[in-house]
Amino acid sequence: MVKMMWGSSLALAAALLLVTVANIPVAEGVTCSPTELTSCSSAFMSASPPSATCCAKLREQKPCLCGYLRNPALSQYVNSPNAKKVASSCNVATPKC
Repeated sequence: MVKMMWGSSLALAAALLLVTVANIPVAEGVTCSPTELTSCSSAFMSASPPSATCCAKLREQKPCLCGYLRNPALSQYVNSPNAKKVASSCNVATPKC
């Protein structure tokens, strides 16, 4: 009887764990590649407004922005005034890294 109760308790705990884990939001996999933002290059380099494609790619790459900010070769572009204007135009908040 004790073994049966222990097994039932273990099964209940496993089921609760699965239900809890299933409700945790998980970010979909994003390939962090600055080349994904080439559609934004004209907006980053000039005062031209970003295209819809640029905004979509910027939102897609948002989980990667902290990595880009930490990269000395990329941070000057990501931190530029034009890049901040593009992010603002696309409603993409600057991440707190």
